Amino acid sequence: MLYCTVCSSLEKIFPDEAPRNRGFSGFSLLQGEYGAFQIALQSDRPQTLPVEIESDLAVRCFLVDCVSAVNLCERSDDDYLRKTPGLYPDVLRPCTDVTADETVRALWFEIGAGDYAPGTHTVTVRLGDTVCAVVVRVIAAKLPPQRLLCTHWLHTDCIATWYGVPVFSEDYWRLTENYVRAAAAHGIDFILTPLFTPPLDTAVGKERPTVQLVDVTKTGDTYTFGFDKLRRWFEMCERCGIRAYEMSHLFTQWGAMHAPKIMATVDGEYKQIFGWKTWAASKKYEAFLRAFAKALRAFLGEAGMLERCWFHISDEPSMDRIRDYGRRSRLVRELFPDSPVMDALSDYAFYQRGLLPQPIPCVNHAAEFAGRVPQLWTYYCGGPQDGHYPNRLLAMPSHRNRVMGFLMYRYDVRGFLHWGLNFWYSTLSDHPVDPFNQTEPEFSFPAGDACVLYPGDDGEPLVSLRFKVFRDGLQDQRALELLESKIGREKTCALLEHDGSLAFNAYPRSAQWLLETRERINRAIGEAFA
Repeated sequence: MLYCTVCSSLEKIFPDEAPRNRGFSGFSLLQGEYGAFQIALQSDRPQTLPVEIESDLAVRCFLVDCVSAVNLCERSDDDYLRKTPGLYPDVLRPCTDVTADETVRALWFEIGAGDYAPGTHTVTVRLGDTVCAVVVRVIAAKLPPQRLLCTHWLHTDCIATWYGVPVFSEDYWRLTENYVRAAAAHGIDFILTPLFTPPLDTAVGKERPTVQLVDVTKTGDTYTFGFDKLRRWFEMCERCGIRAYEMSHLFTQWGAMHAPKIMATVDGEYKQIFGWKTWAASKKYEAFLRAFAKALRAFLGEAGMLERCWFHISDEPSMDRIRDYGRRSRLVRELFPDSPVMDALSDYAFYQRGLLPQPIPCVNHAAEFAGRVPQLWTYYCGGPQDGHYPNRLLAMPSHRNRVMGFLMYRYDVRGFLHWGLNFWYSTLSDHPVDPFNQTEPEFSFPAGDACVLYPGDDGEPLVSLRFKVFRDGLQDQRALELLESKIGREKTCALLEHDGSLAFNAYPRSAQWLLETRERINRAIGEAFA
């Protein structure tokens, strides 16, 4: 006998446990919005079943595959699903049939974003003789474009390493475009652009594969620059729907002490001219940056991209480096006066002292910046893991992931950053790892922190369940902005917070609350647009 249970997209279905939340039968969508539900299945005998879908909506089916997780958290609170090593559901693999047995399996059904006719639609799924039906109500209002700038760092060296292709080969460009397109389809509209090999997660004295987009030629003390690869990068990203470009950091991580790795052709020889041996205060490096900035600004101006490019100084500088960081910041802002400058840092003193126009604090520090900066941005990474702050680690429930959309609306967050779109290296990029079996590269990160896209065998990325749920949160934020356009922010916030005020570490920790709140928002939108 086959046992099937329809579940919401916020359920994480483990192979050794029946679904926790039952009785899900449907939901509503705005026009132009993605939607999803799941079916958990188990059989008393092994059998392979075709997955047959009937609907006037565009629906795709994925098998929810599990990944191995050992290091689930270093610190935790009471809002985790499990804290023991094992198999955790995450990878979504396109499928047309499923093998059912005594193991609990999950199928993920995604309704594509479309201008569907308002009203009630039914998605019918047949698994052999078993039929499941989900009712989808389409609201007569279109989800507005995303206002938030959202970046997840794309590591193109990981792509080249995993697939074994030379950087900047035609295969490299094809594969990279696949990943940019997948990211953009999940709300990423702001892309890390490796002007030079990004000085991120790299051990002192070591280096990551060169992915430098700018060609540099040094003749005596004179530098010339070629931007053909950067132009191709822009063209590729524009095809994928990218809105803005995050220029890679001009100084090393955690304090801006050194120059990034920069390669150049010198007297016909391609070699490294700056890197760990170059102190950030080097006069030679400053001279290089001045020549580079002049050439880059001219190129970006001609390409019409100057105002769409944001610049970085150093990622996550600490307070003991604030003086040096300030010097580097003044130089970068002088070199790029027409462009925004941003960095991930969580100490308000950097902004208070005028050292950075756009700070990006971690979510557990964001409230300190709210109302004190012109635009609030935030990020999370391997932390916070406790304090009930939102995050999307493998062991966390999906409501803790999706609630970020509600919170970003509540705090009027205008930008979000995460470092791990597809980081498939070990700690400090010493060597490649298998992201399916090392979801916490060498136990340096909590499981799930390093990537939300997995490498597919055909060159197409496999999307994680967590990335889908994160996108749902971005859609929640957009839906609230749509409602605000009709009834105003005060009434919209009142509707969102009808059960009490929300804060980054204080919200109802419940999938049911989140789903019911979104349904209430949709009803209000339907009434406002009637």
